[in-house]
Amino acid sequence: FMTSLNLKLCCSLAVLGKESQKRAGGEVEMVRHNRDRNKNAGLFCNVCLCLPLCLRWEEEKCTDGSKWRFLEHKGPVFPPPYEPLPDRVRFYYDGKAMKLSPGAEEVATFYAKMLDHEYTTKDIFRKNFFKDWRKEMTSEEKSKITELKKCDFTEMHEYFKAQSEARKQMSKEEKQKIKEENERILQEYGYCVMDNHRERIGNFRIEPPGLFRGRGDHPKMGKLKRRIRPEDIIINCSKDSVHPKAPPGTRWKEVRHDNKVTWLVSWTENIQGSIKYIMLNPSSRIKGEKDWQKYETARRLKKIVERIRAQYREDWRSKEMRIRQRAVALYFIDKLALRAGNEKDEGETADTVGCCSLRVEHIRLHPQMDGQDYVVELDFPGKDSIRYYNKVSVEKRVFKNLQLFLENKQAKDDLFDRLNTSILNKHLQELMDGLTAKVFRTYNASITLQQQLKELTSSDDNIPEKILSYNRANRAVAVLCNHQRAPPKTFEKSMHNLQTKIDEKKKQLSAAKKELKAAKADAKTLRDEKSKRAVETKKKAVQRISEQLMKLEVQATDREENKQIALGTSKLNYLDPRISVAWCKKLGVPIEKIYNKTQREKFAWAIDMTDEDFEF
Repeated sequence: FMTSLNLKLCCSLAVLGKESQKRAGGEVEMVRHNRDRNKNAGLFCNVCLCLPLCLRWEEEKCTDGSKWRFLEHKGPVFPPPYEPLPDRVRFYYDGKAMKLSPGAEEVATFYAKMLDHEYTTKDIFRKNFFKDWRKEMTSEEKSKITELKKCDFTEMHEYFKAQSEARKQMSKEEKQKIKEENERILQEYGYCVMDNHRERIGNFRIEPPGLFRGRGDHPKMGKLKRRIRPEDIIINCSKDSVHPKAPPGTRWKEVRHDNKVTWLVSWTENIQGSIKYIMLNPSSRIKGEKDWQKYETARRLKKIVERIRAQYREDWRSKEMRIRQRAVALYFIDKLALRAGNEKDEGETADTVGCCSLRVEHIRLHPQMDGQDYVVELDFPGKDSIRYYNKVSVEKRVFKNLQLFLENKQAKDDLFDRLNTSILNKHLQELMDGLTAKVFRTYNASITLQQQLKELTSSDDNIPEKILSYNRANRAVAVLCNHQRAPPKTFEKSMHNLQTKIDEKKKQLSAAKKELKAAKADAKTLRDEKSKRAVETKKKAVQRISEQLMKLEVQATDREENKQIALGTSKLNYLDPRISVAWCKKLGVPIEKIYNKTQREKFAWAIDMTDEDFEF
C-alpha cells in the first residue's frame, strides 16, 4: 500500500478476526503466483502480498455493472464414467435373469440404490422412472420389460449395500489416500482467481446422473437426470485468462467472457429446463458483499414499514378492485411471509402456489373458529411442493375484502384476478427501491429473531439453556416462513438412545446423592479434614452429574421441538447474521455453538464487523 497506515492494516493481521486471518493467509501463495502478470499488482502490500478480507470492500467498485475485470479457473469436475456391474450381480425380470445393455443397466442401478427409500413406494415416482428407463433400453429390452412390478433389483440393491459397508470398513490408510486425492482435486479445481484474489469455488463438481426426487409431492419425481457432458457446458472467464480445457476428445458448448455475471460455469438440466450454475463459495468477497447488501435492504425497509402498512390499510377501502386486491396481497406477504408466486406454463412444473397465484380452492373463511374472529384458513402447495397450511386471524376489513373477492367464483378461479407478480413487483419498487416480497420475508424473519431472542434469553441462563432459547427463536422464524421437513428416519431411534442416556444419568445422580448423604453423616461423626474433603468431592460429583443431566434433557427437548422444522434455511438465507453474532458476544455464547465451520466462513464479514450492541 502507498501509506504506512494501510501497510500497518495489511500486515497486522491481529486487527482481523480469526476466520479472516485464516482466509487472508490462504490467498498469499496464489497472489504471489499471479502478481507479476496482474495489472493491479500494486494494490498488494510488499510484505505480505495479500489484501485482508475486511479491506476488500474498500476497493474501487466498477460503475458499469461489471462484477470483475479478470477471471480464471480450471472448469468443472465431471463424475466418473459408469462402471458395469460384475457378472455375479444380476437383474431378474419375471423371475428370470436378464443381462441389460450398459445404458439400461446404469439407469436400473439408480432405482436399485433407492429400494429401501420411501420414494420407490410412490406411484408417480415408479411411473416416471419406468417411462424414462424404457427410453434407455434397446428394442429387445423394451419388448421384454413391460411391467415394473415384474422387475427384481434385489441383487443390485444388496451389491450397493455391501459396497457402502465396505467403504465404512476402510482402513485408516485407505481413507487417508482418498482424503489426499480429494484435497488435490480441491486445490486444482476448487479455486479461481477473480481480480486480485484467490477465491474458493462453491460447487465445482458436476452432479452425477440419477433419479430426480424433488421435495413434497413433485409431479416429476422419478424422472431420469441425464449425465451432463462437456458439450452441455458454457464456460465463463476473462479473455486474457488461461481458458479451462475440455476433457480429451470433447469440446465445450461455448466459452464466453461476460463480466456482468458472477457464475463460472452453466448448463441446462433436463428435468425442468432450469439453468444450473457453478458459483463462488458463500465465503467469497462477492457473495459476502451481496449478503450484506441484502440485509441492509431489509434494514432500510424497517425504517418505512409502518408507513407502507398504513398505506395498504388505507387501500383496503379503495374504490378500485385492483388496488384492494393488491393491498390484501401485500398484507399476506407482510403478515404471513408468503412468496409472491410466479406464473408457470401449465403442466410443465409442479403446481406450486404463491400469494398472487392463490385460487379459490386454497382458501376458506371462518367468521369464528377456535375462539377467534375472522379466521382465514390457507391450504396450498408452496415452494418445492411443500404444503402450506395455516389458520390465521386477520383484520375485519381484510376478511370482508376476501369475501368480496370470492363472490361468484369457481374453485379453480384466481383469488386475486386483478393482480399478478409483475403488477405487485412494480408497486413494491415504487414503495422502495429494491423492495420485493423476499425483502419482506428477510425483514420479518430478522426482526422476529431479534424480538424472540430478547424475550426468551436471560443472561443468568447457562450455555445449553441459551442455545435452547436461540433455537426456539429460530424455530419461530422457521414456522413463519413455512420451513418444514419430514421427521428424520432415525428420529425415534436417536430419541430412544438419548432417553436411555438420561435414565442412566438419573441413576448416577441418585447414587451420587446417596454417597453425598453418607459422606455428610461420616463428616458429622468423625469431624476430621479427610471426611470434610470427601464431602466436597461428593458435592462436586453431584453438581457435575446434575449439569450433565440438564444438558441431556435440554438436548432432548430441543430435538423433539425441531423434528418437523428445518432451522437451516432461515438461518442461512433470511436471518441477518449480525443479530446472532451480537447475541453471542453479548451473552458469552461461543459462536461455534450457533454456526458451524462452513457457516462461519459464509458469515465471516458479519463476525468481523459486529459488536454486541448491534440492532437490526
